[in-house]
Amino acid sequence: MILPILSYPNPQLKQRSSEVVSFDEKLHNLLEDMYETMLSREGVGLAGIQVGEAKRILIINIPREDKKQYKEDLLEIINPKILKKEGEIFFTEGCLSVPNFYEDVMRFDEVEISYQDRFGNPQTLHAQGYLAVAIQHEMDHLDGVLFVDRLSMMKRKKFEKEFKREQRAKGKR
Repeated sequence: MILPILSYPNPQLKQRSSEVVSFDEKLHNLLEDMYETMLSREGVGLAGIQVGEAKRILIINIPREDKKQYKEDLLEIINPKILKKEGEIFFTEGCLSVPNFYEDVMRFDEVEISYQDRFGNPQTLHAQGYLAVAIQHEMDHLDGVLFVDRLSMMKRKKFEKEFKREQRAKGKR
């Protein structure tokens, strides 16, 4: 089932998500719905809070060289914690909750995380580049942080101006 995605400036997006304690069918259904929702919007990642579920859940599916996403590459990351972070990278980010706005954000180039899979089994993952950036972006959502919150004051003002212009344009339709 495709779920509605919360959009900026919805205050729920600022909410800190809570730990998942029940790895049951309800969680599995939510993960499936999140995957369908993410693909329907051509996203590469989605956090639970973006669909109104304030749980420490995120999914990521990075496209391959052929620009397609394959379900076997899907990462379901529950209750993640960063163990290590190294290097820095500027990466142009966008967000399904902040549509039509893209900006460069400074992130760690490599991260190592611990997390649980859909069955509650402990996992670790070392990621770099695009995947590391996607993980950090989605983990920010779990703490109520949007990528626009990480922008410099000048870039943030540019975003606010573009956002207001887009809102006015929608109102005139």
